[in-house]
Amino acid sequence: LEGQQHKEPSLLVFSGGTAFNAVAEELHEWTTAVAHVLPVSDDGGSTAEIVRVIGGPAIGDIRSRCLRLSDGSTHEARAVRRLLGHRLPLHPAPAKAEWLSIVEGEHALWRGVSEPYKEIIRAFLVHFHYQILRNAGHRFCFQHGSVGNFFFSGARSFFRSLDAAIFLFSRVSNIPQRSLVLPCVCTNDRFTLGAELFDGSIIRGQNDISHPAVSDSPRHLPLSVDKTCDASRALPAPIRRVFYMSSEGTNLLHEVFPCVNRRVLDQVEAVDAIIYGIGSLFTSICPSLILRGVGEAISARACPRCWCSTGRWTARQRAWRRRTLWWPSPTASTAPSETTPATASSTRPCAM
Repeated sequence: LEGQQHKEPSLLVFSGGTAFNAVAEELHEWTTAVAHVLPVSDDGGSTAEIVRVIGGPAIGDIRSRCLRLSDGSTHEARAVRRLLGHRLPLHPAPAKAEWLSIVEGEHALWRGVSEPYKEIIRAFLVHFHYQILRNAGHRFCFQHGSVGNFFFSGARSFFRSLDAAIFLFSRVSNIPQRSLVLPCVCTNDRFTLGAELFDGSIIRGQNDISHPAVSDSPRHLPLSVDKTCDASRALPAPIRRVFYMSSEGTNLLHEVFPCVNRRVLDQVEAVDAIIYGIGSLFTSICPSLILRGVGEAISARACPRCWCSTGRWTARQRAWRRRTLWWPSPTASTAPSETTPATASSTRPCAM
């Protein structure tokens, strides 16, 4: 009302780092009081190469969201955004040459970035490069690498803290202070996402769960993934549940139970509404919700909760939905169709 101060609504968003980005950018225009909770289990593309050589948690989704929330109101802010959002060429030799040009401060991407800003960013890119050189036993592949990922990884390695790296990235890219980007777990270790199917078999790795590689050739993996909905092939059996496993684990004996980031629980208790964002159910939403204490904290809140659907289900999600949601009672003649909601009298729920 006129004469009254408007209070920004506070929101908590559980999502991945790709599908919800466009929504996050628009949401940012409406309210800056948004906490974005993101998984750290990505194992594809540029992130996979960083984890393979240097180790640590996957930071690609976090970097992607930070860039979407970054300031673009000034010429310098846009220059920083271009630099940290830049990807190197697809071929190894040109990619490495361009990377060296960026590290040495000679690349055209530095135009528009003031000298103090440039030296801060360059310091962590140089530190990242030093970490690569230290691991001489693992040759790093720069092809299609993200400069933002390299900066973020350099900061995390330097501070030995994921939270500190996010704080630095947020300040460098001028993200509003009430906009938070939170990893679902706060760790310097690598975690792998696993999925148990209803036939008892295990899938290891986020991309194999929701974004299979476009090619099975070892030459293409892990730098080649397909994040389109149609590419998600049906599995031998529906997914029963997702869980965390140790980095070298291959079966249920290697299941681990990381602690949820306490700041996530603090936000659950304080926000005005909770949003489950667009993205893969199993690899974008579930990695945050399966952590101990998250479900209990959410169920204790009476605030509105919103599920943002993509409008389409992948083959893997359809199989899970048929197996867990559309479970006919003995008196039901047929299962509900995929387009018709089930009634309470004809179905019974099955916990995931």
